[in-house]
Amino acid sequence: MELELRHLKTIRAIAEAGSLTRAATVLGLAQPALSAQLRRIERALGGALFERGRHGVRTTPLGELVLERTRIVLPAVSELQREAARFARSQGEGERARLRLGGTHGPLLGALVDRLADAAPGTAVTTCASWSERELAEMLKQGRLDFALSGTCGLAPPPDSPHLVWEEIAVDPVFVMLADGHRLARGREIELAALADEQWACVPGDGCFADCFTAACARAGFTPRRMYETDTASCVHLVQVGRAVGLCRATFPPTPGLAIRPLAGTPLMWRHLLGWHPAGQRPGTAATVLAQAREAHAGAAARSDSYAYWLAERRSTPAGGLAPLTAPAAGSIPPGQGVG
Repeated sequence: MELELRHLKTIRAIAEAGSLTRAATVLGLAQPALSAQLRRIERALGGALFERGRHGVRTTPLGELVLERTRIVLPAVSELQREAARFARSQGEGERARLRLGGTHGPLLGALVDRLADAAPGTAVTTCASWSERELAEMLKQGRLDFALSGTCGLAPPPDSPHLVWEEIAVDPVFVMLADGHRLARGREIELAALADEQWACVPGDGCFADCFTAACARAGFTPRRMYETDTASCVHLVQVGRAVGLCRATFPPTPGLAIRPLAGTPLMWRHLLGWHPAGQRPGTAATVLAQAREAHAGAAARSDSYAYWLAERRSTPAGGLAPLTAPAAGSIPPGQGVG
């Protein structure tokens, strides 16, 4: 049997898990299948890699040698794949321009595609959606995406900022959505504490938004009741039928059966970001996509009556109050979840 990369990944997974049982779970294999695979790998390498015991496995001297080489080989191969993908993409740019866009849930991805169709009509645009900001960042690093629309809660750093460029599109308040017949739907804004007895619906994410929301509720004097974590369409349905209330970005589009209202005191904020790999994009392309993303956000904000009211209230704040938060920040974040 010839040694393959997947065999090295198996050895690493066993060493990191500390037992065949845990490693089998991580790898999605049955333990007998993993044990048989390990025996074949050990025969190919000429000796035992792990000592089995009652409390798990421990690497042998040969296992330590193989693991040391694995720590060098696997990252090197991953970097080779990323570099090859970026090179192949740059070579193909002369044939026909293309953009691969990724984004989390929300209206900006579709609006950006629409605007790019007019701004760059000769460009082939493809899209990929994910609830995971980290997954989008990894796809940028691997050269599988050209740009990603993502975001962070408040001032939290974007995913993998040391290796990627992130530019701020805009900063929005987080609003609440209720059924249009809800007892609080007629108010101009809603105190978070007034929602203490409600059940909530949200779309999953892997940033810190859930923790920030829980902290905001604690400051308001309550702990959230049941949280339904589901896709956007199901989340909206639960709110429309009065089973839950939900958090959304201020740019969430007007939807029949929903009332979108600001939260008093703006306890939660969301930063819209555009990310790309610095080695994979020309400055002119990045500038064009960023400008169109900001225009897409401005269009979404203009369609929201509740957002327009919120902005008008802030602009009328006496001197010394807070400035509007929708103006994009200048410059990039140095390389280094509600709904909507």
